[in-house]
Amino acid sequence: MEQPNIPLPLQWTNAQRILFRFFFAWFLLYIFFNPNGVIPGSDAAFDYYVSPFHRLIPWIGQHILHLSKKVTVFTNGSGDTTYDNIVLLFLTVLAMLTCLVWTLLDRKRPAYNILYYWLTTIIRYYLGITMLSYGYAKVFKLQFPAPGLGRLLETYGESSPMGLAWTYMGYSTGYNLFTGLAEVTAGFLLLFRRTTAIGAFVAFIVSANIMAMNMSFDIPVKLLSTMMVLMSLFLLGENIRRLFGLFFLGRTTRLSIVASPRIKKKAFRITLIVAKSLLLLYVVIGTGMDSIESMHKYGDHAPHTPLYGIYNTHLFQHNKDTLAPLQTDTIRWKQLVIDGSANDPYAMLKMMNDTLKAYSLHIDTIQRLLTIHDFRDSTKRWRLHYRSAVKDSLILWGSRFQGQLADSVQIVMVRYPAERFWLTSRGFNWINEYPYNR
Repeated sequence: MEQPNIPLPLQWTNAQRILFRFFFAWFLLYIFFNPNGVIPGSDAAFDYYVSPFHRLIPWIGQHILHLSKKVTVFTNGSGDTTYDNIVLLFLTVLAMLTCLVWTLLDRKRPAYNILYYWLTTIIRYYLGITMLSYGYAKVFKLQFPAPGLGRLLETYGESSPMGLAWTYMGYSTGYNLFTGLAEVTAGFLLLFRRTTAIGAFVAFIVSANIMAMNMSFDIPVKLLSTMMVLMSLFLLGENIRRLFGLFFLGRTTRLSIVASPRIKKKAFRITLIVAKSLLLLYVVIGTGMDSIESMHKYGDHAPHTPLYGIYNTHLFQHNKDTLAPLQTDTIRWKQLVIDGSANDPYAMLKMMNDTLKAYSLHIDTIQRLLTIHDFRDSTKRWRLHYRSAVKDSLILWGSRFQGQLADSVQIVMVRYPAERFWLTSRGFNWINEYPYNR
C-alpha cells in the first residue's frame, strides 16, 4: 500500500551520487537517440538533429572499432542494426565521461533530489508513452494482424522465427487484447506520480515478457525492450527492496513515492498542470483515436481488397503456348494470392517450384485491370485484365514485362476456399473430447 511522499535523504553516499550521474546522462542520451515519436513534431526534430550522427557513427565503426564492413544501414524497421549498437556504445562512453567530469566538478554536493525527481519524471513519461503505444497497437490489433493468405500457404519451416511469432500472436484477438491491456495499464499508471511504483512494477513484468519474446524469436527490438526493463527497475528504485520483503520475507510494507519539489511561482505551477493535462489528453485519447482509425484502414477490421483470395492456376498460356505444370518451369504460376486492405493491397505469387514472393499490387476496378510488379525492380511487372466467367473463377490476360521485353499471357484460375485451413476454421472450443493438436 502506498503512503504519502517520502523525501529522499539529504546526504547521499558516494556510490549513489556517482551512479546517479552516470544514469542521468545515460538515460537522457538514450531518449535523445531513441524518441518514441508520439509527441507531435518529434520525428521531424529527430530527423534534423540525428543527421550528423549518420556520419559520425559510421566513422567510429570504421576508424575506431575497425569493423570489417562499413555502416550503411541506419535505424529502420530493425532497432538492432550495427548502427544502433554502435550508438549504444557511443552514448555509454559519453555517459561515463560525463559522469567523470561531473564528479570532478561537483564532488561536494550532498544529494541530487530535485534532479532525481525530474529524471524519474522524464523516464516514466517516456516509458509510459511507449507502453501505451505498444498496448494500443495490440488492443486494436495493428502490430500483429491476422495471418495473411500468403502466410497460410507457407510451411512452418519456411517462416522465420520472427514470422512464426507474428503468426502466433496474430492468430488470437483475445491474446492481443490481454497483453495490450496489460501494457496500456502499465503505461497509464506511469503517467501519474502517485501510481509510479505500481506502474513500474507492472511495466517490469510486461517489458520482461517483451524482452524474452524478442530474444527468443530473434525480433529486432532487443535493445529497446532491454532498456524498458532497466527503466522499469530504475523507477522502482527503493521499492525493489520493499517488494522483495513483501513477497519473499512476508513483511508488511508501504511503497514510497518520489517527493515533488515545491514550485513557488503560481504561474509556473499552472503552466505545468495545463501542459501535463494536454499531454495526457493527446497521448491517452488522441493516440487511441488514431489507433481506431488505423484499425479500420489497415487492421483486421479494414475491408479486404477487391478480388481478395487464393487462386490456383488451371491454365497458363505464355505467348499462346500452354505451359504444363512442371516444377522446373520458371514462368508458370502455381498460385496467385491477392491480399491486404483496400488501402494497401498486395499480391503474392507462388511459382511451380513452390517459392512464394510478395509483389506490389494496383487494382483498377473501373478498367478491370491488375498491375503487379516487383518491389525492387518495377521493370518486372504484369499488366493484366481480369474477369470472372463463373463463380470463384478468375480469367487474366495481358502482358508480362521483363525490362523492354513484353510477352503475352492468359491465365485461368480457380479460387481456393480459405476456410479449408485448420488454423482459421478451428475457432474456440470450450469442450474438447480429445486434443485437437495438428
